[in-house]
Amino acid sequence: MFSAILPALFPSWRFFDFIRPSPRIEIALSSHPDKKAPIWNELRPRPPRLSIRQTLARLLWNPHWNELLYLTTCAEQFLDHQSDEQKLRLLDRITELVRNDRALARGHDFLRLRLIVMRREQGRIVRKVAFVSEPVRLSARSVAAS
Repeated sequence: MFSAILPALFPSWRFFDFIRPSPRIEIALSSHPDKKAPIWNELRPRPPRLSIRQTLARLLWNPHWNELLYLTTCAEQFLDHQSDEQKLRLLDRITELVRNDRALARGHDFLRLRLIVMRREQGRIVRKVAFVSEPVRLSARSVAAS
Protein backbone atom coordinates (compact mmCIF):
# COMPACT_ATOMS: atom_id res chain seq x y z
CA MET A 1 0.00 0.00 0.00
CA PHE A 2 2.83 2.39 0.81
CA SER A 3 4.30 1.84 -2.66
CA ALA A 4 1.01 3.07 -4.19
CA ILE A 5 1.08 6.30 -2.15
CA LEU A 6 4.80 6.96 -2.62
CA PRO A 7 4.53 8.52 -6.14
CA ALA A 8 1.92 10.99 -4.87
CA LEU A 9 4.15 12.06 -1.99
CA PHE A 10 7.38 12.23 -4.02
CA PRO A 11 6.56 12.89 -7.67
CA SER A 12 9.06 12.22 -10.42
CA TRP A 13 10.23 15.22 -12.41
CA ARG A 14 11.38 13.09 -15.34
CA PHE A 15 8.30 14.03 -17.38
CA PHE A 16 10.29 16.86 -18.99
CA ASP A 17 11.79 15.54 -22.24
CA PHE A 18 13.92 18.64 -22.57
CA ILE A 19 13.76 22.25 -21.51
CA ARG A 20 13.46 25.02 -24.06
CA PRO A 21 12.18 28.58 -24.10
CA SER A 22 8.41 28.94 -24.30
CA PRO A 23 7.04 30.78 -27.31
CA ARG A 24 5.64 34.26 -26.73
CA ILE A 25 2.13 34.79 -28.03
CA GLU A 26 1.42 38.13 -29.70
CA ILE A 27 -1.77 39.37 -31.34
CA ALA A 28 -2.61 42.16 -33.74
CA LEU A 29 -6.13 43.51 -34.03
CA SER A 30 -7.44 45.48 -36.99
CA SER A 31 -10.63 46.59 -38.64
CA HIS A 32 -9.53 45.39 -42.09
CA PRO A 33 -7.89 42.05 -43.03
CA ASP A 34 -5.38 43.63 -45.44
CA LYS A 35 -3.61 45.89 -42.95
CA LYS A 36 0.03 45.70 -44.05
CA ALA A 37 1.89 46.66 -40.86
CA PRO A 38 -0.07 45.38 -37.88
CA ILE A 39 0.73 46.55 -34.38
CA TRP A 40 1.70 43.50 -32.34
CA ASN A 41 0.97 43.27 -28.62
CA GLU A 42 1.74 40.52 -26.17
CA LEU A 43 -1.30 38.46 -25.22
CA ARG A 44 -2.04 38.97 -21.53
CA PRO A 45 1.19 40.80 -20.64
CA ARG A 46 2.58 40.36 -17.15
CA PRO A 47 2.09 43.28 -14.79
CA PRO A 48 5.31 45.25 -14.23
CA ARG A 49 5.00 45.05 -10.46
CA LEU A 50 2.98 43.05 -7.93
CA SER A 51 2.55 43.67 -4.24
CA ILE A 52 3.20 40.89 -1.75
CA ARG A 53 -0.55 40.62 -1.18
CA GLN A 54 -1.23 40.27 -4.91
CA THR A 55 1.52 37.65 -5.21
CA LEU A 56 0.07 35.59 -2.37
CA ALA A 57 -3.44 35.89 -3.80
CA ARG A 58 -2.16 34.73 -7.20
CA LEU A 59 -0.74 31.59 -5.61
CA LEU A 60 -4.30 30.58 -4.75
CA TRP A 61 -6.36 32.04 -7.60
CA ASN A 62 -5.03 33.13 -10.98
CA PRO A 63 -7.25 31.93 -13.85
CA HIS A 64 -5.69 34.33 -16.40
CA TRP A 65 -2.22 32.90 -15.78
CA ASN A 66 -3.55 29.32 -15.99
CA GLU A 67 -5.20 30.15 -19.30
CA LEU A 68 -1.97 31.68 -20.62
CA LEU A 69 -0.07 28.53 -19.58
CA TYR A 70 -2.60 26.44 -21.50
CA LEU A 71 -2.24 28.64 -24.59
CA THR A 72 1.55 28.48 -24.34
CA THR A 73 1.35 24.68 -24.21
CA CYS A 74 -0.90 24.72 -27.30
CA ALA A 75 1.61 27.00 -29.06
CA GLU A 76 4.50 24.66 -28.17
CA GLN A 77 2.59 21.67 -29.51
CA PHE A 78 1.75 23.55 -32.69
CA LEU A 79 5.38 24.58 -33.25
CA ASP A 80 6.49 20.97 -32.68
CA HIS A 81 4.04 19.39 -35.14
CA GLN A 82 2.57 22.24 -37.27
CA SER A 83 -0.79 20.47 -37.65
CA ASP A 84 -3.93 22.28 -38.78
CA GLU A 85 -5.85 20.84 -35.83
CA GLN A 86 -3.47 22.38 -33.31
CA LYS A 87 -3.42 25.69 -35.17
CA LEU A 88 -7.23 25.83 -35.17
CA ARG A 89 -7.40 24.95 -31.46
CA LEU A 90 -4.96 27.76 -30.62
CA LEU A 91 -6.66 30.32 -32.89
CA ASP A 92 -10.15 29.36 -31.68
CA ARG A 93 -9.20 29.81 -28.04
CA ILE A 94 -7.44 33.14 -28.62
CA THR A 95 -10.26 34.57 -30.75
CA GLU A 96 -12.75 33.54 -28.06
CA LEU A 97 -10.60 35.20 -25.41
CA VAL A 98 -10.35 38.45 -27.41
CA ARG A 99 -14.04 38.38 -28.36
CA ASN A 100 -15.02 38.05 -24.68
CA ASP A 101 -12.82 41.00 -23.69
CA ARG A 102 -15.04 43.81 -24.97
CA ALA A 103 -12.49 46.53 -24.24
CA LEU A 104 -9.82 44.71 -26.25
CA ALA A 105 -12.07 43.80 -29.19
CA ARG A 106 -13.81 47.18 -29.46
CA GLY A 107 -13.55 48.58 -32.98
CA HIS A 108 -11.70 45.56 -34.35
CA ASP A 109 -13.01 42.89 -36.68
CA PHE A 110 -9.89 40.82 -37.39
CA LEU A 111 -7.19 39.16 -35.36
CA ARG A 112 -3.75 37.89 -36.35
CA LEU A 113 -1.59 35.63 -34.23
CA ARG A 114 2.20 35.61 -34.07
CA LEU A 115 4.44 33.20 -32.17
CA ILE A 116 7.87 34.45 -31.15
CA VAL A 117 10.73 32.23 -30.02
CA MET A 118 13.50 33.92 -28.04
CA ARG A 119 16.97 32.41 -27.81
CA ARG A 120 20.29 33.43 -26.36
CA GLU A 121 22.98 33.50 -29.05
CA GLN A 122 26.48 34.76 -28.35
CA GLY A 123 25.38 36.61 -25.23
CA ARG A 124 22.47 38.38 -26.97
CA ILE A 125 18.79 37.59 -26.88
CA VAL A 126 17.49 36.98 -30.40
CA ARG A 127 13.77 37.11 -31.25
CA LYS A 128 12.67 34.87 -34.09
CA VAL A 129 9.19 34.89 -35.59
CA ALA A 130 8.16 31.23 -35.71
CA PHE A 131 4.60 31.64 -37.05
CA VAL A 132 2.23 34.35 -38.29
CA SER A 133 -1.41 33.54 -38.97
CA GLU A 134 -3.67 34.88 -41.63
CA PRO A 135 -6.29 37.38 -40.41
CA VAL A 136 -9.19 35.70 -38.60
CA ARG A 137 -12.63 37.29 -38.32
CA LEU A 138 -13.51 37.89 -34.68
CA SER A 139 -17.25 37.64 -35.28
CA ALA A 140 -16.99 34.06 -36.59
CA ARG A 141 -18.07 31.45 -34.05
CA SER A 142 -15.08 29.27 -34.94
CA VAL A 143 -11.90 29.86 -36.92
CA ALA A 144 -12.76 26.81 -39.01
CA ALA A 145 -16.01 28.55 -40.01
CA SER A 146 -14.32 31.75 -41.28
